[in-house]
Amino acid sequence: MASIDIAQLANEISRQLELYAEAVDEDINVAAKKVSKEGEVKLKQISPEGARGEYATGWTIKKQGKNYILWNQEHYQLTHLLENGHVTRDGGRTQAQPHIKPVEKKMIKDFEMEVIKAVEG
Repeated sequence: MASIDIAQLANEISRQLELYAEAVDEDINVAAKKVSKEGEVKLKQISPEGARGEYATGWTIKKQGKNYILWNQEHYQLTHLLENGHVTRDGGRTQAQPHIKPVEKKMIKDFEMEVIKAVEG
């Protein structure tokens, strides 16, 4: 049986933990990109149509640091109005058309599952 110095053991454990952390970080980044793309596709499918039918085509992903941001690049002003409804010029109120919140909930659930898979290896 071979013996090992405790300092060498500590260094090897530290090195292995760093390798594991890098692998998990990479897997999480891949998962974030995948879930974001799926969310973009889903929002393009279920976004409200109407007078401004091009609203659905405006969904896109941008990366800021390690974060992926899913947003409507062309019609960002409409997201809140369509999602929650709004008051019209004549004092009436439009009906809310929730389309972002359901996709957000699914993306969160999917991302959590992907992170669990990445951590468990």
